[in-house]
Amino acid sequence: MPRSGKMSEALFIFMPNALQTPPQTTQAQAPAFSSAEFRASLAMFATGVTIVTARTATGELVGLTANSFNSVSLAPPLVLWSLAQAASSMVAFSTGLHYAINILAADQKDLAERFASKRADRWDGVAFADGVAGAPLLAGAAASFECFNRSRYQEGDHVIFVGEVERCSHREGAAPLLYHGGRFYTEHPL
Repeated sequence: MPRSGKMSEALFIFMPNALQTPPQTTQAQAPAFSSAEFRASLAMFATGVTIVTARTATGELVGLTANSFNSVSLAPPLVLWSLAQAASSMVAFSTGLHYAINILAADQKDLAERFASKRADRWDGVAFADGVAGAPLLAGAAASFECFNRSRYQEGDHVIFVGEVERCSHREGAAPLLYHGGRFYTEHPL
């Protein structure tokens, strides 16, 4: 501020393009990339690996490998995961009341591959205990979340499942199984 106590005058130059904002649209633009490019870009996000399990009303065991797991809320305790609408297990998960999300430990890569396949015998020889509501809790998992099937949202070619966590547990010191770029990894502290 000048000594006289008056603010100095500033010179403003009008620049028409600098003040304009891009037009707002009500819909997303068409993708400017291929499906393969989208998948390759998504693969750059390293994730943990889970197996989501349930038991149908008739007692059939259901399970699949998923890396679309995420926390949603601490109060109430909510988590989410997503499943392709075309998945053979969609009916079991969308009509069931409970499921478990088992976060895999680094030594469970074979289990992740087994439950990612379409093999009919995926449960043969798999060690698990029944959760309180009957969903299988996999032995050796780094963590498990027993969930009430709170809500489902259809988005694109997937359904997003939001589970209200009724019970959870973890194995202290377990190294997680990670997935990145189409390959499995384990942690290495920086």
